[in-house]
Amino acid sequence: MTRYHGAYAEWRQDPEGFWTEAAKAIDWDVPPAQILATAEAPSGRWFEGAQCNTCYNCVDRHVRAGHGARAAIRYDSPVTGTKDVYSYDRLLAEVSALASVLRARGVGRGDRVLIYMPMVPEALVAMLASARLGAVHSVVFGGFSAEELALRIDDAKPAAIVSASCGIEPARIVAYKPLLDAALDRAAHDVPHCLILQRERQRCDLLAGRDEDYATVVGAALAAGETTDCVPVAATDPLYILYTSGTTGRPKGVVRDNGGHMVALRWSMEHHYGLEPGETFWAASDVGWVVGHSYICYGPLLHGCATVLYEGKPTGTPDAGAFWRVIAEHEVAALFTAPTALRAIRKVDPDGLAIAPHDLSGFRTLFLAGERSDATTVAWAREKLGRPVVDHWWQTETGWPMTGNPVGLGLLPVRPGAAGVPMPGYDIRVLDDAGSEVPPGTLGNIVCKLPLPPAGFTGLWGAKERYHETYFAEFPGYYATSDAGFRDAEGYVHIMARTDDVINVAGHRLSTGSIEEAISSHPDVAECAVVGRADDLKGQVPLGFVVLKDGVARDAATLGRELVALVRDRVGPVAAFRETLCVTRLPKTRSGKILRGTMQKLADGEEVRVPPALEEPQILDEIRSALRAHLDKPAHA
Repeated sequence: MTRYHGAYAEWRQDPEGFWTEAAKAIDWDVPPAQILATAEAPSGRWFEGAQCNTCYNCVDRHVRAGHGARAAIRYDSPVTGTKDVYSYDRLLAEVSALASVLRARGVGRGDRVLIYMPMVPEALVAMLASARLGAVHSVVFGGFSAEELALRIDDAKPAAIVSASCGIEPARIVAYKPLLDAALDRAAHDVPHCLILQRERQRCDLLAGRDEDYATVVGAALAAGETTDCVPVAATDPLYILYTSGTTGRPKGVVRDNGGHMVALRWSMEHHYGLEPGETFWAASDVGWVVGHSYICYGPLLHGCATVLYEGKPTGTPDAGAFWRVIAEHEVAALFTAPTALRAIRKVDPDGLAIAPHDLSGFRTLFLAGERSDATTVAWAREKLGRPVVDHWWQTETGWPMTGNPVGLGLLPVRPGAAGVPMPGYDIRVLDDAGSEVPPGTLGNIVCKLPLPPAGFTGLWGAKERYHETYFAEFPGYYATSDAGFRDAEGYVHIMARTDDVINVAGHRLSTGSIEEAISSHPDVAECAVVGRADDLKGQVPLGFVVLKDGVARDAATLGRELVALVRDRVGPVAAFRETLCVTRLPKTRSGKILRGTMQKLADGEEVRVPPALEEPQILDEIRSALRAHLDKPAHA
């Protein structure tokens, strides 16, 4: 029996009482005087008057409780052949030493520390050391261009930067230091101190007077036994700035607080993900994204779990069994990954043969988020793994799941295609463009009634007006998610597309997600993306980009007719789906999100700026060539 309905009702009846109880799991230097104050921000200010330190709650308190020997970080790097385990004792020593080094260079409470690192333990150490000092960290995805990095340097104005000589990928080495140097040359803000982790695969030159060798200075601090006490900060003080793409080209610096962030993440580790302290959790993402912040670094450590830090890919490092090897070797209880990672594995290993060699007896749950989880991929994973596959939905701005299926409270029935039910703290509504609620099953704008729960973003760094205009002006009293979807009769939330991806075909609003769902059910299709191409008669018509499974060769015209029939059967003739374009791969961000907006602009012949998060920019030229060839041929009958 699930306890979800009781927990959600408890929150609805007494929100402040609910979060007061959850806050008891956090160690406070000064307890909160007020649980929720809403005067200064539409998203609310949680635990007003409290003082705390996030690093203390992630590291020190576990050591003080006698758990110092417990594993904290399990580092696994197939691209370098390296594995390492950091105990909580070791993590405390490393974090305290780096904090001492940063403090000696003038970093203190409220200062910013920019972190530009690959997936190495030192990245988490830098995040925690910043939090230890009461500073505000801003992690920039390693390998971002010099231009994008310079924009973030000028916006955050860091007192110090922690970086590395390079990042290592299966087929290439990404030299970080030249990108960092170019960004610092471009930026108006001067950064006086840079700590550089030298990686043996490709070392770099250090600039005298600014750059210092990370291992040398931190090693000296460790040898000298230097320690740093945790600096208490207000619960409402910022913990980090995380930049997300903005429609104007200027990145948006999402601000996360300390107190509410800790309370919500620790609650979610127990009640949503169903983990116990001492177990191992793996979020297969990157520290540069919100998943890396919430569930590689902070969530597991707040709960006293071990977190897996994986420097590799779902396939190619070395094969489609990479994820299952990591789960088996590190005794992972729950994996959180993007559906696109599973689709990549399924494309190479459709029969799941790479699973069998690995002992997954301790593995309980697979969680999916980041992209819409199509029912075909969910069914494949559930069949091959024999485990619950739980889709859930959240955003950089919320910091933790808005909807899901709470394993820790007891699983609800899994409905493929749905992203679960609202979590306590989230009052999810579906509105039409005029702001009125729509009936169950009707496509609309997904919004959340204010205030947001703890861990919801408290602003955009240095952009108060933009914060209000972007998220709260369109539907007063609600947070606008910019996602479109519906709630079914049982209350499950279905996220169908970004609102920008809802297409208008001859006056009918259609979600690209529903068309993709039909296409992905075809046995030869590994993954797909649907965009709306401009059409003089109908306004827009859907265009499907399709990637076939490895080893499958199909006549394009025949496949196109089969897909048209599938869409007509499952969505209806109203979709007016007639165009299929087979491609070898889709343009994605480094976190695995398909760049549908970019693909739509290409389909319409518009000028396209290369997105900074695009993993392989050459894919855009492949898409352009495929589109030119396609548009010279007649559409499928």
